[in-house]
Amino acid sequence: MKISNRSTSTGRRRTSAAVALGAVLALTATACGDDGSGGGGGGAEGSGKGKIVFWDNNGGVRTDIWKEIIADFEKANTDIKVEYVGIPSTEVQSKYDTAIQGGGLPDVGGVGAAMLAGIAAQDALEPLEGRLAKSSLNGKLNEGMVESVKVAGGADDTMFTIPTSANNGTLYYRTDLFEKAGLDAPTTWDTFYEAAEKLTNVKKNQFGYTIRGGAGSIAQALDAMYGQSGITSFWDAGGEKTTLNDPKNVEALEKYAGLYKKYTPAADLNNDFTKMVSQWDSGTIGMLNHNLGSYQDHVKALGTDKFRGIPQPTGPGGKRVQVSNPVDGLGLFKSSKNKEAAWKFIEFAASHEANSKWNESAGAIPSHTEAAKDAWISKAEPTKLAAEALSDGSTTIVQLPYYLPDWNTISKADNEPSFQKVLLGDMSAKDFLDKMAEQLNEAQKEWNEQKG
Repeated sequence: MKISNRSTSTGRRRTSAAVALGAVLALTATACGDDGSGGGGGGAEGSGKGKIVFWDNNGGVRTDIWKEIIADFEKANTDIKVEYVGIPSTEVQSKYDTAIQGGGLPDVGGVGAAMLAGIAAQDALEPLEGRLAKSSLNGKLNEGMVESVKVAGGADDTMFTIPTSANNGTLYYRTDLFEKAGLDAPTTWDTFYEAAEKLTNVKKNQFGYTIRGGAGSIAQALDAMYGQSGITSFWDAGGEKTTLNDPKNVEALEKYAGLYKKYTPAADLNNDFTKMVSQWDSGTIGMLNHNLGSYQDHVKALGTDKFRGIPQPTGPGGKRVQVSNPVDGLGLFKSSKNKEAAWKFIEFAASHEANSKWNESAGAIPSHTEAAKDAWISKAEPTKLAAEALSDGSTTIVQLPYYLPDWNTISKADNEPSFQKVLLGDMSAKDFLDKMAEQLNEAQKEWNEQKG
């Protein structure tokens, strides 16, 4: 997948967008790997032994597999102890921002591409390309994922995380319900909408689809928008104005949001991904848009014979267009007093065996090239199909501007409440997209000025 080239030097990287701290969340320095002095400075290579602290950026969901990997690491490195701290994905950005300002950062933390620019802009992360060059990981990481984290961090020549996995938008559908209703697989947007209608029986509490209206809703909506409109770039030819509020996207969002409460449960208005996934696994809902990360949850709930996970539907002219999903990775914080031990943990977690184990548990695409060839990939159909769709030329990826320090705020806190208004019919799709486009154009203008 091709990544837009957005480079800038570290010295000219914009300071972070104003961080809304609100009430300070107590993250004591005694529980973490720094001296309480904030984001940059204060760190040291250390002895390569002793305790390090690791923050999991998807705590709860991935806690068990991380604890297994940590146990393996500690067995292989008996002089290092890893303290695990699981933080829910919905809270992790505010936790990092608070710790950067007030102290209490970990030694190592999970940092997804969507929040990478904002953290890197605050000078909290250690550049890793030099360590990688001397590592056993050198030459073993997926080149596309490496490029993605470089671009997301704001500079093509600097790595602030070691990529661990790539996710992909996936349409899960209940094969048993589709077969009973005589419906074809929802491989196109037309068949998707047809199934959403035909599988709905409100009186029996049966719905064709579950829509994400709570935390994380906008990324899913953008995927549906660009998938239907067929627009293949987030910015215009000059790289100044977003295509977000293009009339084709407005029309697509109107149709997509129109599913709410007509062919979806009313509870979807406030559902984040955990509630949405749980609802789909336990009910009689026909379709769910999520990503590869929930595959194992579906297997546990439904077995392997009642559902499938396929790439997003195709749109105009049989083309599949998807927005980019953030590449996840592990960052080494500058304030760490034991960087040598912290780097050993990152190396271990991204190694063939551990990376394969983690991604098999998550159903995601491994960053380690040897792990990506392991047998489980071919047995996990959604992962296999996603990997093929990303490599066989059938899919065009609209690269979201993760490099903008403002991106995560604009695409989450600033606009998720407005998207709920769209679902409720209290705000038009056009007004919603115009507002978000204005914010993005301003952020892009500032970014371009700093590059110039």
